[in-house]
Amino acid sequence: MVRCTTTRREFLHGLAGAATVATLPASRLSAEQAGGPKPNILMILVDDLGYGDLSSYGAKDMQTPNVDALVAAGMRFESFYANCPVCSPTRAALLTGRYPALVGVPGVIRTHKRNNWGHLAKDAVLLPQQLKAAGYETAIVGKWHLGLAAPNRPNDRGFDHFHGFLGDMMDDYYKHRRHGINYMRLNEKTIDPEGHATDLFTRWAAEYIRGRKSSGKPFFLYLAYNAPHTPIQPPKDWLEKVRKRRGDMPPRRAGLVALIEHMDHGIGQVMDALKESDLADNTLVVFTSDNGGQTGVGADNGPLRAGKGTMYEGGLRVPTCAVWPGRIRPGSRTGRVALTMDLFPTLLAAAGARCPDAIEGRSILPTLLGKRQPPEDRMLFFTRREGGRHKGKTADAVIAAGWKLLRNLPGDKPELYDLRNDPKEHRDLAAGEKKPALYEKLAKALADYIKRHEAVPWQRPGD
Repeated sequence: MVRCTTTRREFLHGLAGAATVATLPASRLSAEQAGGPKPNILMILVDDLGYGDLSSYGAKDMQTPNVDALVAAGMRFESFYANCPVCSPTRAALLTGRYPALVGVPGVIRTHKRNNWGHLAKDAVLLPQQLKAAGYETAIVGKWHLGLAAPNRPNDRGFDHFHGFLGDMMDDYYKHRRHGINYMRLNEKTIDPEGHATDLFTRWAAEYIRGRKSSGKPFFLYLAYNAPHTPIQPPKDWLEKVRKRRGDMPPRRAGLVALIEHMDHGIGQVMDALKESDLADNTLVVFTSDNGGQTGVGADNGPLRAGKGTMYEGGLRVPTCAVWPGRIRPGSRTGRVALTMDLFPTLLAAAGARCPDAIEGRSILPTLLGKRQPPEDRMLFFTRREGGRHKGKTADAVIAAGWKLLRNLPGDKPELYDLRNDPKEHRDLAAGEKKPALYEKLAKALADYIKRHEAVPWQRPGD
């Protein structure tokens, strides 16, 4: 296994927190050993959802009954981290099981060369490729955001079926354009459907699921909503529902709440399609977000500091749950620390599929199944390359055993927080002249990781 870490057991003990924890090595736990046939897999990734922006995660001003039902039906994560506080890198981590900068995606992939900060590596092995080899049908509905042209489109990288949006954000949820370019596709065909993007993705996902009822093969469906990313553009009737229920809600917040509630309704329709197709009982469903909520448009990250784009907890920690009827105990919770890239080996293990050796992600399937799983001996690294005030450089962080060292902007002085005793990141322990003994160890580990990821090409060939 490739390790982009400096391993120091003396300060990593207890990293996994209060997780239910596996006597069997995670990478060897197959679908059969988990107690049944290969499950269908529904991976739901939403865009910019704040840690506090679900009723089940503490929101008092919104109603999200369908995602709340998923949380209640399975395991809720208290300390799940996105691999990056912005979009493309986290998606790369999910689909490769690797730190995104090590597969050429340290920042956001965009249309224009001057503002593009990633190119998915040619040799990266993607989740659908591994699942196809294990007998799965593979599909993505929704937002791709890992490449706009061959060889980095979904069908080029292992997906049998693609119905969605190649690009990053949409400038309008009804027009489906970015910079005036139509990135909507059905496989490799450009399409121009009518309707709100959330409704379209919901309908296409439900149609795909219903089409699998008589397939005879397990499926992997990656459902990636653009919502609740900007623009905050909920359907008018959903906004009116919120205003009628909470007339005192500030307009900015009301718009975001409506956009989230509309998405929640769509997720309910997708789950209904699973039930109606008699597929729900053998489907593993995972729900998470690509990064924290954008506070400037009304997002609520609960008790966490700051939000999207930052290296603080509000930018990185995201609401996450997993449901697998008869396998994952309903109403269970875990404090185990995990990252988006850990879902790659987890889903492969659940499917009984081979997992590549050269990844940094670690399977959390034993935790999901309520088995003992020892604490992980690793440091967790986060980077974000960006233009603008970042000037093409990176913001970085490392977490180990509850300690977090970060630079929120390139050139900033490092900040150090004890997350166990200061989860809101109020007291910077690197600010004084005398720093904790592990400060230098964390700083060196982060510097070593940065040196490694900066050696990986991230520009498109010819740029």
